[in-house]
Amino acid sequence: ARVRYRGCALPALAAAMDSDEETLEEIVEGHLDDDGLPHGFCTVTYSSTDRFEGNFVHGEKNGRGKFFFFDGSTLEGYYVDDALQGQGIYTYEDGVVLHGTYVDGELNGPAQEYDSDGRLIFKGQYKDNIRHGVCWIYYPDGGSLVGEVNEDGEMTGEKIAYVYPDGKTAYSGRFIDGEMIEAKLATLTAVEDGKPQFEVVPGSPVYSFDKSTSSCISTNALLPDPYESERVYVDVSLISSAGEGLFSKIAAEASTVMSFYNGVRITHQEVDSRDWALNGNTISLDDETVIDVPEPYNHAAKYCASLGHKANHSFTPNCTYEPFVHPRFGPIKCIRTIRAVEKDEELTVAYGYDHNPVGQNGPEAPEWYQLELKAFQAAQQK
Repeated sequence: ARVRYRGCALPALAAAMDSDEETLEEIVEGHLDDDGLPHGFCTVTYSSTDRFEGNFVHGEKNGRGKFFFFDGSTLEGYYVDDALQGQGIYTYEDGVVLHGTYVDGELNGPAQEYDSDGRLIFKGQYKDNIRHGVCWIYYPDGGSLVGEVNEDGEMTGEKIAYVYPDGKTAYSGRFIDGEMIEAKLATLTAVEDGKPQFEVVPGSPVYSFDKSTSSCISTNALLPDPYESERVYVDVSLISSAGEGLFSKIAAEASTVMSFYNGVRITHQEVDSRDWALNGNTISLDDETVIDVPEPYNHAAKYCASLGHKANHSFTPNCTYEPFVHPRFGPIKCIRTIRAVEKDEELTVAYGYDHNPVGQNGPEAPEWYQLELKAFQAAQQK
């Protein structure tokens, strides 16, 4: 349930630094000096199966070098008198890369971390191998967490904030390890030297982490999402027989997050085994979970905390569903534009039902979808 990010100390690096390498047996490949110590470029393999490749001067690491740790992670940089100094690159076994500043072999100073796709996921400081001071954590969906971390390097305290993908709308207040406990709506007004400045919106309600269950959609079903409220509204759909639809309040560029799809969390098995008439507002979150907005929550008078379930289907959509880590709803789907949209334009998504009954991948298409598909295909052939 909790927003998770990487621990503070670097596991393999910490183990290597803690182990007394003098007592480890080692195999040296390369030139030795008169005392039998590594001298020049050498590869040293320790009994821990850690390996170091780099330049030595009479047994001490000096110059460029790279550790290959037992867990698949690596550390490379410039060594002075056997200790890593200055800029170093630590690569985790899963491909996450940390660019950090090292003093005597420990992370001390500015650092950035990137995921395996090269996207920035962390920016801040380290002190003695632990995150320190004001730090930023960035999500792939464009949201971020920012604040002064505690002594364990965690996003815990009274002055932590979540910032929406617009880089302005925010919740500022008390968080524990990245989880929103009690926060108010705020606006990010400036960032100076990495430090954000927020203005709390007067009269703001209190927001907190409120992940749905299989039976509870929200403990505050009528509290709208402030980011979503500025971007979309519900009205009668322009699509015939489609009921209500979702419309844009603003002109928005391509790739803008517009709306959120929260709901109760149920299993694929439950969805597949029940009558199709009950599955009008279901969306797959992952291999385990389906998000659903069942009766009576499909009525805005009963539920308006999120509005993503109001978007109708189109075979030529202007939006798409994408994963989103929400500070209030937890892991959900969002609706993101795939092209620029005009103010008051209806937002549509491709529902992604399976067109081929044999060897299905997606869910079986309901009758209305099959009829619409035939009409669409006929129009395409004209």
